[in-house]
Amino acid sequence: MSNKVLTGLHFMQGDIACAEGAIAAGCRFFAGYPITPATEIAERMAKRLPEVGGTYAQMEDELGSMAAIIGASWTGTRAMTATSGPGISLMLENIGYAIATETPCVVVNVQRGAPSTGSATLSFQGDILQARRGSHGEYETIALAPSSSQEMFDLTIKAFNLAEKFRTPVFLLADAFIGHMREEVLIPDKSKINIVKRKLPPCKMSLNEYKSSLDENVAPMPIFGHGFKSHVTGSTHNSYGKRDVTNYEALDYEVKLLSKKISKHKREIISVDSEIKDSNVVLISYGTTYRAVREARKMLKRDNINVGSFRLITLWPFPEEEIEDLAKKVKKIIVLENNLGQIVTYIKAAVKGEAEVIFLPPQVLGTLHKPDYIVDKVKEVI
Repeated sequence: MSNKVLTGLHFMQGDIACAEGAIAAGCRFFAGYPITPATEIAERMAKRLPEVGGTYAQMEDELGSMAAIIGASWTGTRAMTATSGPGISLMLENIGYAIATETPCVVVNVQRGAPSTGSATLSFQGDILQARRGSHGEYETIALAPSSSQEMFDLTIKAFNLAEKFRTPVFLLADAFIGHMREEVLIPDKSKINIVKRKLPPCKMSLNEYKSSLDENVAPMPIFGHGFKSHVTGSTHNSYGKRDVTNYEALDYEVKLLSKKISKHKREIISVDSEIKDSNVVLISYGTTYRAVREARKMLKRDNINVGSFRLITLWPFPEEEIEDLAKKVKKIIVLENNLGQIVTYIKAAVKGEAEVIFLPPQVLGTLHKPDYIVDKVKEVI
């Protein structure tokens, strides 16, 4: 076994960069089931984890994969799985369990054509709302959207840090374009990578001596096999982990604290990339669509047309305040998504009538927005 963690500049596929980001973030357990276009992540982890003292588990299906990383996390191991939309659908019951039990882990969704089996090799941004409300109940999630191979590396590390800090599953919402794209990826030295450590109880205490869950500032998490005692249950429970499934107040208490744990810390979680530059028109995008926006803005600039860009890096929790502030500075907002409009509904609600919101899907779903198509739309509305 070697302690081989890559550094330096590499020409790397997005899926491979995601796997390397996980290794750099300290991930030492991966459980998964092959599915296009995410299989390369599993293949890379199968090769790399033994090299760094980790464990790869080829599971019988996606249900088992999610269950396995939950179990691994409770032993103190940073754990991840990767799949696509159909696999996420199967994982969602256990994702809900991970949310309720406050289990840190990372779930990568390299999105493809859907619904159902869909088109395995075609890209799509169709699972955005699935990450927000796919499981039953009331809860908050964290989801990040990379737009390059470099961000597949960087945001995977960020996903692990957020998962550990807030004791929750974190989604990385990529798509087939980003997953299979090959670009330069700079991997910094390990000493330059910030790794958030898990918050543990102050000492070896019994279940009745400390609160192991349900704290808006995130309760410390015990590690199984290290002397801590805790009750881990998906049933309604109190801050000591004790079940209470017949009490309205207990349900109210749990749901509100699980949600507030995320909503109270939105400012720490949310990340956006804004380039407005006194423009009256701004293009809002995320993930792959940002690449088309970037090129379209260059084309417009050559025609002396200044258009702003606002990229959502964090999709959930939704940056409502940032969008509301943006709407006060511009007259028109053009929203680009590779779907029939999932984030745009949230944008319209946040804008509150301060600016006109125009939705712009690609000409053909599953394809990249053509920059000249975006340019023509901008010229049409300015």
